[in-house]
Amino acid sequence: MSLKQKLTDDMKAAMKAGEKDRLATIRLINAALKQKEVDERIELDDAAVLAVLEKMVKQRKDSISQYEGAGRADLAAVEKAEMAIIQAYLPAQLSEAEIDAAIQAAIAEANAGTGPAAMGKVMGVLKPKLAGKADMGLVSQRLKAALAG
Repeated sequence: MSLKQKLTDDMKAAMKAGEKDRLATIRLINAALKQKEVDERIELDDAAVLAVLEKMVKQRKDSISQYEGAGRADLAAVEKAEMAIIQAYLPAQLSEAEIDAAIQAAIAEANAGTGPAAMGKVMGVLKPKLAGKADMGLVSQRLKAALAG
């Protein structure tokens, strides 16, 4: 079953169960997916759906930090609840040790050497492998540290 179909099925289940918050969040996800499909005139596959979900999680994280900085715990709580529902559709996140192992394998695979110049080559190898499985900001930080030696 595709991720889009799972979202549709979960939306129907949330409607039947009367889960208003979950239903609203799944509708937000479906709206974002539909918008992307219309804008780009394509049918989204699971990888593209994951990219949209990751973007939505990142937006929620940014909103949470801004709301907490402004002392709006009520709005931050709403964003955290939405983020938890969205993250349920993402694959399990890799541990830092697994990320480090993937970075070492990618450095070897790309024959990139060390230093900042190798960053682009290695990220080009890592991004498709870790998309949806790890926070790419964290991957980038850990890669910089690994390349710096």
